[in-house]
Amino acid sequence: MQNGTLLAAVDLGSNSFRLEIGRYDSGHIERVEYLKETVRQGSGLDENKNLSLVAMERGWECLARFAERLQGFQKHQVRAVATQTLREARNRDDFTRRAQEILGFPIEVVSGHEEARLIYQGVSHLLPQSDEKRLVIDIGGRSTEVILGQGYSASKMESYRLGSVAWSSRYFPRGQITQQSLQTSEIAAKAVLDEALDAYPVGSWDTAYGSSGTVGAVAEILTLNGWPAGQITRAGLDWLTDKLLRAGHPDHLRLEGLKDDRRPVIGGGIGVLRALFDLFKLESLVKAEGALRQGALYDLIDRENDSTDVRERTVNWLCERYGVDQLHAGRVGRIATELFAQIAVPDPNNERYSQKLVWAARLHEIGTHISHSDMHRHGAYILDHVDAPGFTLQELHRMSQLVLGQRGKLRKIEDILDDELFAKQLLCLRLAVLLCHARKDPDITPLQLSYKSRQFKLSATTGWARGFPQSAWLVEEEVAAWQKSGWRFSADLG
Repeated sequence: MQNGTLLAAVDLGSNSFRLEIGRYDSGHIERVEYLKETVRQGSGLDENKNLSLVAMERGWECLARFAERLQGFQKHQVRAVATQTLREARNRDDFTRRAQEILGFPIEVVSGHEEARLIYQGVSHLLPQSDEKRLVIDIGGRSTEVILGQGYSASKMESYRLGSVAWSSRYFPRGQITQQSLQTSEIAAKAVLDEALDAYPVGSWDTAYGSSGTVGAVAEILTLNGWPAGQITRAGLDWLTDKLLRAGHPDHLRLEGLKDDRRPVIGGGIGVLRALFDLFKLESLVKAEGALRQGALYDLIDRENDSTDVRERTVNWLCERYGVDQLHAGRVGRIATELFAQIAVPDPNNERYSQKLVWAARLHEIGTHISHSDMHRHGAYILDHVDAPGFTLQELHRMSQLVLGQRGKLRKIEDILDDELFAKQLLCLRLAVLLCHARKDPDITPLQLSYKSRQFKLSATTGWARGFPQSAWLVEEEVAAWQKSGWRFSADLG
């Protein structure tokens, strides 16, 4: 990546949407602009986990303003990440479809583990480098991430479903804060977070850091009211809690640093924060400057280099974990991409599409350790449910559908088969799997795959079918499979 390149990250959080623009300079990112708007999408989820139209419109309006600032940016310069609210929302596709049109860039709904990974990347890149073991906590609107790491590497990551917006609406629905309601919110938070003690035993870190959201707001209030700058101490947290209880309602609390957009969710945030202090026996929490949005920016840099792209490392880990025959998986991936290159229209994104096809091919047999005959179904299930650092939920689902559709009838994936790019990737994967049926390197020089208006054709040089009768028979079976799909596939096998 060249020095001076502008990069942008959009964080679609449960309470706020944020836009961070930075300039790349020799491995570091210098802030150019930062915008934040309180959207409170998390409070727009109804009892059926559907976002209200009003909440969606608030988000769309914010993204329209961000889009104006992002004019002139290219796709590889921007990463937009959505977190817990859209993970939960059943109608998230209704929101993201329109949101992407407005923003002009893809919006990735990431898993809790991926959110935690990005948070740690953002925090660690803005801290002085050292060998200290770090506990990082991020209390968001509807989720709380806890990460243990050293340097730039996170060793343990978890996301818990509680946060300032969720806890405020549940335990302080009318804003009134009493000793009883605060205590109830703390007990409930401890019940959710109690299992974290097994993964993050007290004493396994040197310094505890807090990122963004509630931690940033509380740290600012304490600093402006005479407490040690840049940190939250137990004594300071007790002082703020007492002030809040005496006021009885956040609207009645007059404290320097308490912003109006934070008042409605301060009660729930403090309840979760106090629970974390008690469970982890914290005496202080240092405010970190980095957050998820900075992690997304540094991840854009990593993706420019395959050797540091965390997705490549994740695929390698999955292959090892599920005992994949990597020689054969690589063979299938190579044949699939060679076929894909024959039918891909000129597009600057072809390299990315080809890489994702390779990853799907390398993982197409991860379900074999459960069942060989149903490996495609088990493999798809694994990809839809595995914690895979670097991948978004959409990316994992698309790969799962490629793995599911690698063999058998196509009816099971008809919902996504109308996507032309997916259909091309799928046919290339299916052909690669059958051409590699003998688990040897096939010679596909005599084969030519072509495409025109929902029609595929595989042509072979004269004599190919006689030389490879089993492969020819499998191709004819493939032709029959596509007849009921709404796509046409024909073969002239010489």
